Amino acid sequence: MFKRVTGTKDILPEEASSWQRIEAEARNIFSLYNYREIRTPIIEEVSLFNRTLGTTAEIVQKQMFLIHNQEDTYALRPEGTASIVRSYLENNLDKTSGFIKLYYIGPMFRLERPQKGRLRQFHHIGCEAIGSQDAALDLEIIALAVQLLKSFGISGYKIKINSLGCPKDKHALSLRLKESLEEKSRELCADCQERIKNNVLRVLDCKNQTCQEVVKTLSMNQSHLCTDCLAHFEEVKKGLNLLDIPFQVQDRLARGLDYYNRTVFEITHSDLGSQDAIGAGGRYNNLVHELGGPDLGGIGFAFGVERLLLAIGALTENTRKKLVYLITLGEAAKTAGIKILDQLRKSDIACDTDYLCKSLKGALRAANDAGADSVLILGDDELKNDIITLKDMSKSTQKEVKIEDLTKELKC
Repeated sequence: MFKRVTGTKDILPEEASSWQRIEAEARNIFSLYNYREIRTPIIEEVSLFNRTLGTTAEIVQKQMFLIHNQEDTYALRPEGTASIVRSYLENNLDKTSGFIKLYYIGPMFRLERPQKGRLRQFHHIGCEAIGSQDAALDLEIIALAVQLLKSFGISGYKIKINSLGCPKDKHALSLRLKESLEEKSRELCADCQERIKNNVLRVLDCKNQTCQEVVKTLSMNQSHLCTDCLAHFEEVKKGLNLLDIPFQVQDRLARGLDYYNRTVFEITHSDLGSQDAIGAGGRYNNLVHELGGPDLGGIGFAFGVERLLLAIGALTENTRKKLVYLITLGEAAKTAGIKILDQLRKSDIACDTDYLCKSLKGALRAANDAGADSVLILGDDELKNDIITLKDMSKSTQKEVKIEDLTKELKC
């Protein structure tokens, strides 16, 4: 017997309705903010991620699923932003649209140790706004994330924000961190000792408990920010207060990808344990230019769908349509039933029937197992009189209805 690949999950029918609800809510909220859907391939040239995420990023060094053929190396996408910026440039959207707002829903892949809320194939709901460096756009992005969480019925989350500043500011911050951490390098894990040499900002993201304790001792603030970047960050904070969106400034928040600059943010939830982030994002004002495009700003975020579901818990709302189950007795009734099912479905009435030729008792049991709200029983006697028996499963009552009036009766 074959089994699913480690780190993947089957989304069974009883779970799929929760996924559908989240996706439908997301599409509705995105449309309110005038974001349009984009769908990119799940496979990309590996050099795209090496270039955008940074060769020292843990995703690039340890977590990418690679596919080799005789000439090329590809990667299953570990995140969505790089693919979307690549598509934005390849399809000349910078020339035809300029500023554009996009959203996406789909699977991502990372080769890491599976645990609660962290799979090797996971799913993101995210968005990207490309073409502007306005702080008001940062505000919209964070407000959009909050609106999505409210539509999902999630509360009790925390929003943490920080500013990394422009490339010069990030360089100044890196030098300061390197100087502070070199004195404590012996207390850090082997990976972080290498990060001090190659990309010291990655030390801030390390999940090793000892490294986290060292990072907490660092004296950090926004003093590395230039005048423009500080003003930008102040405008973002002012806007969040204006919209009554609570937030915490987290000086040590850096995110794990090299393309981030200026505003970065993370949304966490205490119910998720050690992997408490349900979403994160930030600005990438240099990414479009680095991939060969014009000097345009960009910002986005993504939610992990699996983590959203953990935060939501059991959904009480059932999004399934009411189901009508048709039971036919005899060949003539079976033939007539084909037309009845077709008419009901064309009238937007969900219905099903018994395809296993069970007895009436067995078919009624199957209807109950299927969660049918109503059952239709059609036999030779009913056919002769152009009627059908309609049984209400919740009330255990039944009545006869003219076949020509059936659709109207079911819609009442």
